[in-house]
Amino acid sequence: MTKNLDEAMAVIRKYAPNFYPKIGMILGSGMTNLSDQLTDAITIPYQAFGLGGTTGVPGHASLLVLGYLNGIPVACLKGRLHLYEGVPYESVATLIRVVRQLGAHHLIITAAVGSLHPEVQPGSLMVITDHINHLAGNPLVGPNDESIGPRFLSMANAYDSDLRDLLFECADKLGIDFYEGIYIATLGPSFETPAEIRSFQVLGADVVGMSVVPEVIVARHAGMKVVAITVVTNLAEGLSEEKLTHEATLQYGEIGARHIVKLLPEFVAAIGAEIAST
Repeated sequence: MTKNLDEAMAVIRKYAPNFYPKIGMILGSGMTNLSDQLTDAITIPYQAFGLGGTTGVPGHASLLVLGYLNGIPVACLKGRLHLYEGVPYESVATLIRVVRQLGAHHLIITAAVGSLHPEVQPGSLMVITDHINHLAGNPLVGPNDESIGPRFLSMANAYDSDLRDLLFECADKLGIDFYEGIYIATLGPSFETPAEIRSFQVLGADVVGMSVVPEVIVARHAGMKVVAITVVTNLAEGLSEEKLTHEATLQYGEIGARHIVKLLPEFVAAIGAEIAST
């Protein structure tokens, strides 16, 4: 393990010496209230394990919450770190690797996105099937720690098809509808231009956001199975007369989050049952 990861784990184990989550979760804009459903929760600020920066984005906390959801032990990242805040890839990677080192083999990612299709309106939910990395770099650049993962990583099935099937089964039971599509990641914090959006449509992207991709790459590098659920908070620039603001992101994020907050406990229980049966 890297020095930063060793140090982070040492701090976390002081708070939770015997907690071993089966599932990790990243809660994006408007979805952090899900952590309130955790029982026997232990809350640790990101600052406590020295990441060199915490998120200052409204709608994002900076807390690792360890607890039980539907009886399943989970590690919940209440708020994510964003590259556009000047946070280095190393901090993003350490946060995900902490979840893996604690014991989680599955990672559920949530995020707010902009839609590249007028028919996919704000408040809609989309499960990600693949991504396009339009960021300035990759979190695996630099020396590779073979104890964490391989030097050259296959990104086939990065968004695990079996987990997606299980998610849809749970959603059907609850009457929750999803779109499926491809996520393209941009650095931000400025929203994309209309010309950029048109180019992304040509590339085959369905939604755009400013996170997710580095988290998925790091999680897959560490051998985790990943599923990503996004809430459409706006139509991308050039597709609507509405002005893009972060306040609108939070507003529509909360609408979609109502469904996700209802769905995730069911989904976590289903993953837990599958883990127990293997």
